[in-house]
Order: sequence, then structure tokens, then C-alpha cells
Amino acid sequence: MSHITGFKEFPRVLPPKVAPTERVRHYQEFIGMYSEAELNHQAARCMDCGIPFCHSGCPLGNIIPEFNDAVYQQDWQEAYRILASTNNFPEFTGRICPAPCESACVLSIHSQPVAIEEIEKHIIEIAFEKGFVQPTAPVLKTGQTVAVVGSGPAGLAAAAQLTKAGHTVTVFERDDRPGGLLRYGIPDFKLEKWVIDRRIELLEKDGIEFRCNTEVGKDISADELMNSFDAVVLAGGATIPRDLTIPGRDLKGIHFAMDYLNQQNKRVSQPDWVHEHEPVFATDQDVVVIGGGDTGSDCVGTANRQGARSVRQFAMMMEPPKERTKHMPWPTYPLLLSTTSSHEEGCERHWGVNTKAFLGDMQGNLRALLVTDITWETDERGKRIKFEEIAGSEREIPAQLAFLAIGYLHPRHDGLLTDLKVELDERGHVQATERDYRTNVDKVFVAGDARRGQSLVVWAISEGREAARQVDLFLTGKTALPSKDAVAMFA
Repeated sequence: MSHITGFKEFPRVLPPKVAPTERVRHYQEFIGMYSEAELNHQAARCMDCGIPFCHSGCPLGNIIPEFNDAVYQQDWQEAYRILASTNNFPEFTGRICPAPCESACVLSIHSQPVAIEEIEKHIIEIAFEKGFVQPTAPVLKTGQTVAVVGSGPAGLAAAAQLTKAGHTVTVFERDDRPGGLLRYGIPDFKLEKWVIDRRIELLEKDGIEFRCNTEVGKDISADELMNSFDAVVLAGGATIPRDLTIPGRDLKGIHFAMDYLNQQNKRVSQPDWVHEHEPVFATDQDVVVIGGGDTGSDCVGTANRQGARSVRQFAMMMEPPKERTKHMPWPTYPLLLSTTSSHEEGCERHWGVNTKAFLGDMQGNLRALLVTDITWETDERGKRIKFEEIAGSEREIPAQLAFLAIGYLHPRHDGLLTDLKVELDERGHVQATERDYRTNVDKVFVAGDARRGQSLVVWAISEGREAARQVDLFLTGKTALPSKDAVAMFA
């Protein structure tokens, strides 16, 4: 590194954010950018590590010390080249990735880690500004065709890599616009949709065809898909939400989190959009979000922007520690207490709470949740085994809206997966190994949450890239597409 004592001289600093009272009035992104000097200082914090563990923390294998050095040198073209060699969409990961690379940063052993995610976002935004980001598809084509089902991060990454290899790619998306959960699951205040549109425009210039409003298995049959393409990549995600089957579940006012977020995202992008069912608004309502993860946090931020009277978030787990414990050794990704920007905007957080029933009024509307406090029994590794209710803690929590944000089970089985007769694993995901991403059906591959289960955007992009490599091998018998391990070795 060019500034080997930077980590001693400069503290970790994050870009400025719009004040919570101001940002809840709109749905735009509210995190600013570093000044030129501050960006230089943050890049200078990267240590001259003997072994850069940030590589192992990143599912994409991003070559982090090298692009930090290029940023410090203000060699933006080189910084972009290094970053783009492993990551197709830094503008997404730089905004919504939880940054497992930072947890693995050597500096985080005794200090605050390098602000890798923010540096990544700055590299790609500067690259766009300077005109470095251009279509990359080769002029010569292989003549082979590939169908990618699903336009989320896994599908987009697979399509981008296969196009680089010279194949002709068609992406099928059942919604009206490409992007999957990036578009209709992540709120605009975390990822504005012009960021997606900018990338889609580049992919289209590369020759990728997007067929939206097309549900494979319904609008186009599985047989037609198989007969029309030389290979198929299933990247439809894990879309079946986990439900909470307790008394009162059928009351009005109880919704899956993604249904709620999907509605609001469509309102933001299409002001004249009208939902086919009754619209859901949190205005002047007491809201309870069940589930302590990022999706629940997104519901909190959305409810605050809609003018909720009160917002509470429940989690069955106990409040996580603020620092690593013996069960979370460095450089593993730790489960620590995280206060998101949505929590900053207003939210009562409740830990160790079990929801036993939904309570309604005479009209069948939700009026309250019946909850109890719980304690967990853990094993010697700190893993939760079972919980017990705390006697006398049962109580009612007023609520007219409840959002279920407790995860996803598996991809939708009926339709395409059933028609293709792909094998499923014991969890209901499409069966394929991380080595070859091939299903039991000839020329059908799978990537992303449909294979591994719900996960991070960075894992989805990684899976899409690795699956594309295997598809290229299948179609041509060889491949020049890099694996994440080889890129770091030879960069």
C-alpha cells in the first residue's frame, strides 16, 4: 500500500446522511458522498496485510486491497478495472450489501474496519461519471442461445457473464420491469431505481433481450423454453414467504412484508399505479413488524414515510451483543446488534418476543397482538435450541397493521419447476451443487436463492457468475469466464 500508516492516522468515517426528520418526507436515497480528501483518507486506511482476509469475507472474491490502493492513487480507471473484474454490479452491492468483507477486515480486530462498501460505491459512481462503464459484449457470437429465468441479481449477473462469453441471452421476467427484488423489494430510499435502469440500458446495449410481463410456465411453456434455447438458467429466487400460522391469521391488516414493500415501490415508480386489491398504507396506524432482519427494517422505514402513528419491531431472538463473543470469532461474519437507518427514523425494538395470536375487532380487523416474553436455551456453541415463555409476561400490543418479515421457504414449485421435473433438496430448493450448478435436467442450471435459499445480494451475483461459467463450459467445452478464486490469484 502507498500509505502504510494510514490506518493509524485516519479514523473510519462514513459519508454524511440527511437527518431522519428530513429524509422520512421522501423516498430518495439520503446517504451523501465523500469529499475527494476524505475518500483518499478512507482508502489509505487499508493496511498492508500479509493475508487480506477481506477476500475470504467477500463471496465475490473482490480484490479489495488493490482497488483501495488505486483509489488512494486516484487511478480511477484502474480501480474500476479491478472492481469490475469480480463484480458486475458494484452500484448495487455498494448500496445494499451488509459488507461481510468489512467483518473480515484485519483492521477490525482492534479497530474499525476499512469502509470497503462505501469505497466500492464511490469507484463505480466515479467510473460512470468518467465514462469508463461501457458495453462489453464481443462482436463475434458463438451462435448459442441461453434463457435466464428471473431478472434479479443472480439472473442479471448470469446474463451479463454469458453475454461476455459471446452467447445470445434472453432474460424472462414475470413483472413489468427487470430487476426482481432489487426493483420491487428494496425500497427506493436504499436503492433508487434509476440505478437499476442505468445498468439495464447497458445490458441491452450488450445485446441482452428482456422479456417482461412473461411468466415462464404460464405465458411460455417449459417445453417451448427447452426447445427454443441451448441452455436454461433458473434464477427466480426463493419467493415463498414463511408464514405465521397462529390464531387470528385471517384478520384484515396482516400482510407479508414483501407484498407491502412491492406496493410502495410501484407507487414510487408509477404514481398512477393502482393495486388490484385493497392498498396497504400505514398512515395513522399502529404498526408491528414481526421479524428482526433487513426486510423488517425496510418495512419500518416505509411505514415511517407513510406517517405511521407508532412502529414496533419484534424479534424472537434475544438482543444481539454489540461486540464479538467467543462464539463469533474473527474473521467470521458476526451476529451483532445493528441499528439501521430505518431504526434511526423511529422504531421501538423488542427482543425475545413470541407472538401467540392476532386479535381482532367485531368487523374482522386486526386490533392487537397477543405476545409473551421468552428465554432461549443455547448449546455450548451459542446456538439456540429451544425457548420457554416467561410466566406472567403475556400481554396485548395494539396494532392495526402487522407485517410478516420472517424469511422465505423456497422457490415456487408449481408451474415451471414442476413442468421441468427438476429435483428439489430437503428444503424445497432446486437441487444442484456449488461446483457445477447443474440440475438433474439436461441443459438446465440454477443460481441464486432458488438454489442456496434466501441470502445476500452479493451471494446472488456470485452464484450468477459461477453458474454462467458452468453454462459456458457446457455449451463450448471451455471457458474464459473467470472463477472467483482464479481472479484473485491472477489479478
